[in-house]
Amino acid sequence: MYFNGIYHEFYQYNLNGPIFGDIVWGHSVSTDLVNWIGLEPALVRDTPSDIDGCWTGSVTILPGGKPIIIYTGGDIDQNQAQNIAFPKNRSDPYLREWIKADNNPVLRPDEPGMNSIEFRDPTTGWIGPDGLWRMAVGGELNGYSAALLYKSEDFLNWTKVDHPLYSHNGSNMWECPDFFAVLPGNNAGLDLSAAIPQGAKHALKMSVDSVDKYMIGVYDLHRDAFVPDNVVDDRRLWLRIDYGTFYASKSFFDSNKNRRIIWGWSRETDSPSDDLAKGWAGLHTIPRTIWLAGDGKQLLQWPVEEIESLRTNEINHQGLELNKGDLFEIKEVDAFQHCGEAGASVPGGIGPFGLVILASDNMDEHTEVYFRVYKSQEKYMVLMCSDLRRSSLRPDLEKPAYGGFFEFDLEKERKISLRTLIDRSAVESFGGGGRVCITSRVYPAVLADVGSAHIYAFNNGSATVRVPQLSAWTMRKAQVNVEKGWSAI
Repeated sequence: MYFNGIYHEFYQYNLNGPIFGDIVWGHSVSTDLVNWIGLEPALVRDTPSDIDGCWTGSVTILPGGKPIIIYTGGDIDQNQAQNIAFPKNRSDPYLREWIKADNNPVLRPDEPGMNSIEFRDPTTGWIGPDGLWRMAVGGELNGYSAALLYKSEDFLNWTKVDHPLYSHNGSNMWECPDFFAVLPGNNAGLDLSAAIPQGAKHALKMSVDSVDKYMIGVYDLHRDAFVPDNVVDDRRLWLRIDYGTFYASKSFFDSNKNRRIIWGWSRETDSPSDDLAKGWAGLHTIPRTIWLAGDGKQLLQWPVEEIESLRTNEINHQGLELNKGDLFEIKEVDAFQHCGEAGASVPGGIGPFGLVILASDNMDEHTEVYFRVYKSQEKYMVLMCSDLRRSSLRPDLEKPAYGGFFEFDLEKERKISLRTLIDRSAVESFGGGGRVCITSRVYPAVLADVGSAHIYAFNNGSATVRVPQLSAWTMRKAQVNVEKGWSAI
């Protein structure tokens, strides 16, 4: 959340080491979304309703500037319920201490058909036209996946609405649901509790099958239900927030700059013994601005502008032409199946072209981020890939080839943008202005320092690729959780 000039990030954290379990709410604060101060945990496991863990939840800012946390707690039998916490001292700019409500848990899965161990991750609350608060909770109802809907007058006493916000007959419950309003073609954010402008759409995001998926539709105020623009029964075909290692994302409305920001969790893809050696496991992606494309069909994402404050030593090339087989070094600085079967070395018509990054001197280790352009009837489709299969000589790593498609008007647009952020083991790539995003985790074995790695632009397609602008920067280290003495990454 953004509150009184400070950004707060709460996260799932194990005080006892880089392994799963003993989950509390970690808490870090920032004024710029780049440099962070680590604080004491905001919530710890110390009551009967959260002794098994203080699991995911949300913060809502009530009228009068009153932040309130609602989170999932697990009891000794792993039954899940929703709990409330308030700041102990709202005059503390960092809101270091939080007090749990006396009547916790405020919400139990005690209605027929509900699964008591699959009931978690409440969304940020919003106010409806009747003045009542609403929130959605991920759950399993009569064997269906659902974003369960609840109402409240005071945010303390909740009543279940007789139908979900939305449900699906899939058997895997939806974790970390998110629900927010978006305006086609406008990258400004919308506060769901404020008046929603005419023409706005709504996005319903859920974490399922180890990835984050979403639907675009409308919020029917009379029915109190989300209605997708396109109903797709096969959830494998739902839209993706990110096509790589990215899960359990959460967005918030940033009143500071009138935008909606989304974060995702990227898990480690090396081994548990590596995590113990590092002393940490899992990271959060760079905060992204998220908005709805002009055609109203998909969400777009882009790194927040603040990250550019870390840029130094710009390298700039203009007017490059890359012919088949060209490799241009940038110095000093189901789509899955398609990407796997036709790697960057397999020539095509328009593409593959893109970047080779984190490359060792002899190219034994390298990661490829690239495009292929396909003609599909009267339109073009672009396949974006992040191929990790040769990213490391270590045999014990996950090294997949990630990929996602997006539509592209080649005759009208002519240019395809690619932006890639590289930070040690994290590679975040944004293609086509944020139409496809891929987060990858790579662990080169022979590169002692990322600064010694090579970056190349390449083209292995028969068509010449012209690069009107190619820029690269060295990035300074952000200060991450400095009060705890943790090293910057």
